[in-house]
Amino acid sequence: MTGGVPKPWRAAVLALVLGGCAVGPDYHRPSAPTSAAFKEAAGWTPSHPVDALDKGAWWSMFGDPELNGLEQRVATSNQTVKQFEAAYRQAHDVVAEARASFFPTVSAIANAQRSRGAVTTTAPTTTRGGTGSTTTTVPTPTISTSYEAALEASWVPDLWGKVRRTVESDKALAQASAADLANAKLAAQASLAEDYFQLRVLDEEARLYGETVAGYQRLVKLTQDQVREGTQPQSAVLTAQTQLYGAQASLIAVGVMRAQMEHAIAILVGVTPADLTIAPQPFRRDVPTPPLTLPSTLLERRPDIAAAERRVASGNALIGVAEAAYFPDVTLSGDYGIAASSLGQLFKASSTLWSYGASAAETLLDFGLRRAQVRAAKAQHDQDVAVYRQTVLTAFQGVEDELAALRIYQQEQEVVLLAEQAAQQTVNLDLDEFREGTIDYTTVIAAQASLESASLTVLTTIESRLNASVLLVENLGGGWTTTDLPRG
Repeated sequence: MTGGVPKPWRAAVLALVLGGCAVGPDYHRPSAPTSAAFKEAAGWTPSHPVDALDKGAWWSMFGDPELNGLEQRVATSNQTVKQFEAAYRQAHDVVAEARASFFPTVSAIANAQRSRGAVTTTAPTTTRGGTGSTTTTVPTPTISTSYEAALEASWVPDLWGKVRRTVESDKALAQASAADLANAKLAAQASLAEDYFQLRVLDEEARLYGETVAGYQRLVKLTQDQVREGTQPQSAVLTAQTQLYGAQASLIAVGVMRAQMEHAIAILVGVTPADLTIAPQPFRRDVPTPPLTLPSTLLERRPDIAAAERRVASGNALIGVAEAAYFPDVTLSGDYGIAASSLGQLFKASSTLWSYGASAAETLLDFGLRRAQVRAAKAQHDQDVAVYRQTVLTAFQGVEDELAALRIYQQEQEVVLLAEQAAQQTVNLDLDEFREGTIDYTTVIAAQASLESASLTVLTTIESRLNASVLLVENLGGGWTTTDLPRG
């Protein structure tokens, strides 16, 4: 473009850029209900260091190498986690797409054309007899060649902050997506831990039923001996066999549930059930107590709360996008090129072409469309705020629920252990008396059933404590913090 952009235009463009503003409300994090202390945390004494949670590997507090290995696989192989990871990458690219609107678009055009046409000419003709003359229009074929090359640029300066607010909204949504990804990982890891502990409880139930079967087999033999001696009726043998078969059936049923639980764990770590086998191992009955953080930090440690808060920020920015529609769109455009009828003439100064200009477009009448769009954006923002505050309330409820569950289940376990010990002593005494023939077999059966029930209750209570411990960690955020959110 010969001569460049005139100085008045440069000044105008600079004024447009520097004078731009972002309409709409600036973001302020909404208030949320919190408490100074957890209601159910009275007397809470953490028994493990906090750094296990701070590093994110919260499952290591259970001291189970098998569980540690499985948990590591969830973050990389779980398909639900992969889905959220792809959603985050998509949201990140949407931000880059929005940022591109800050800059002009430039396109190149090149054209070479050769064409055949016709022009009309007049030629004199003589009339018959040579007495006069007339003119006749005659088409004459022509062939022409043209060459053209040009650059075209167009730019819509962000005078009212529409692009800035769009980028602000998309960045917040990308951060919300990152928090969703963290929440999906945490949920999958917690589900794996719960399934794993249920599998280990089933292993312990299988051991318990195995011991019960062995005990009933001994009782059947003892009863048969007493029938032969005439100290017990034949029906006692049938009763003993019935108890034996019932225990064997229970043992088989545990095998079905264990297989299904192992299959569920395989899916969580992203493999087919055929590709994962978890061998039985001794059951650890100790339940670690997760470290407890202050209620004030919960807003920074829960990814679902962070996701909800980021969506509030996104909705706030969209109000500005809607309000920007009240202002005109200004477009700056220009092109520079060369055109000639031969390649030799193409790069001469006389072949240069250029133009530049500006245009503005403003909607004069929309019958309330923009006003309705602004109101809708504000209403959506109000919804997002309500969702955020409800998420905070639900988070506090979750922590309080699991604190209460851990405390109460521990009290329950102390009682059911005493019940199991008493039931075991009763069985021992009844067996001695049965061998001596002073009581009948029905008394032994009742004692055995009480022991079996008490032992299963102990296992159920321990499983409940383990699950409550996992859920408390999940409700506390699993070591995640808002500092893990992407900033760009």
